[in-house]
Formats: sequence, structure tokens, C-alpha cells
Amino acid sequence: MGKYEPLADHLRRLGQRRVSMKFEDIEAVLGFSLPPSSRKHRAWWSNNPANNVMTHAWIEAGFHTEDVDMEQRKLVFHRVAPKAAPPEPDAPPEAATGGAPHPLFGCLKGTVTIPDGVDLTEPADPDWGAR
Repeated sequence: MGKYEPLADHLRRLGQRRVSMKFEDIEAVLGFSLPPSSRKHRAWWSNNPANNVMTHAWIEAGFHTEDVDMEQRKLVFHRVAPKAAPPEPDAPPEAATGGAPHPLFGCLKGTVTIPDGVDLTEPADPDWGAR
């Protein structure tokens, strides 16, 4: 469980479409202070998953941020889609779709073999850098 998972759990439990929160409310849910950059940079609250680790928490919970007010230190989490629970790690592929696996699943199984001694990380053309 990631350190921002309590926020995702909190948002899921509320069951609301829009959740207004102050930065201090978020810190209370998490049990620790947000990083200083969250108070300085509006981009910290963007919905870009490459932005920061906490972004993954609200996106995985099915929310996006909006109406971020840096001066008042508050924002709104808006539910964009209900998030289905991920399948168990050892579950068969059909568990992810709730039914039968896609007809193409496994169709190429056994069609590629890699001979012993082959290094897949080695360049296919050793002189490629000289071009």
C-alpha cells in the first residue's frame, strides 16, 4: 500500500460525485504533511499521472482534481468514473473482463522460442553506432 492510499480509500468510501477538501483536510486523512511543492505549484495538483505519486491515488480511486485554489488552499475531487476493483494477482485473464477471455488471448503461445545463449539485450547490429 502506498503512502497516499488512505486518500484513495477516503474518496472511494465517501461515494460522492464531488468532494471539496482543504489541503489541511487531505493532510488529516493522510496523517502527514503534504510536500511544500503542493502549496507552491498549481501543477502539483494536475491530473497528469506522470506528475507525482499522489496523483495516482486519486486517479485510481476514479477522481480528477478541479477548481484548485492555491490561495485558499482547497480543491475539488470530481468522480470521473467508477473504478472497478483490480483482479487478484493470480486470477485468470477472464477475471479482469468479468467473463471469457478475449479470443486472441494466448493465440501466439509457443510460437516464439529463444535459443539458449541468446542475449536479447545485445544489439542486433553491433556496428549500429558507427552509422
